[in-house]
Parts: sequence; C-alpha cells; structure tokens
Amino acid sequence: MCRVLSHQGQDRFIKVSRSVRIAGHSTSVRLESAFWNALEEMAAVEGLSIAKLIAALYGEALEQHDDMSNLASMLRTVCLLYQQERNAQAAIPLQPA
Repeated sequence: MCRVLSHQGQDRFIKVSRSVRIAGHSTSVRLESAFWNALEEMAAVEGLSIAKLIAALYGEALEQHDDMSNLASMLRTVCLLYQQERNAQAAIPLQPA
C-alpha cells in the first residue's frame, strides 16, 4: 500500500481531550494529537488561541449549516480541508513580477 503509517510515531494517534468554552458553555473535545497539532498551527496562523479558533469554527459551521451535531468530526474535517488548501497553494507556481 502507500505505507503512510510505517514512519509515523504512535504519539500522533493518541487521543487527547481538551475543554473549551463555546458561546459561554464548556465542552470537551477528544481528538488525536495529530489533529490538535494541526489546530495549533491554524490558530497560530490566524493569531488566535485554539479555544478561540474552535469557537470561531463552530460559529461559522452554525452560520453556514444551521447545525453542529458533531464538533470533533467538524474539526477533523476542517484540519483535512486546511491541509488540502495549503498543499494546493504550495503547488501553484509563482508568477514573475
């Protein structure tokens, strides 16, 4: 197969729970550490804490879809989409000035 897992450390697969406040309510989110790393990177790029990033993503999801039944799944999907966009941007050659 593609052998993606053969060079990954187990620590990227460990599930980690973190508490965040969204719209004044405390909730716990359980994600694999690889997703927390991606969220940390996204938050740094946006100049936000992870908690504020998650709250903003939650609000955006409610605004666009009127529903947020599974926060962890939404966050995993956001991480994937973010990485896909970064890969696509890196593949675009720079135009000469």
